[in-house]
Amino acid sequence: MKQFTAIIHRGEPGEGGFWATCLEVPGANGQGETKEECLQNLRDAIELLLATEREEAFRLDPQAETAELRLA
Repeated sequence: MKQFTAIIHRGEPGEGGFWATCLEVPGANGQGETKEECLQNLRDAIELLLATEREEAFRLDPQAETAELRLA
């Protein structure tokens, strides 16, 4: 399991809802009427972006390797 940081914003007055971005995955964002819906949409976006990036990396170099990095 990996942890990510979501930055959650309230929608403009009159619009309502929430929108969120992820610090660790540029380009990932979500929105929803509730905070929970917003975060679920952000999770979905993160998963899609990471899967797409992984596929592209191995398409460009099928011999590439992966390594786990841990930061304190």
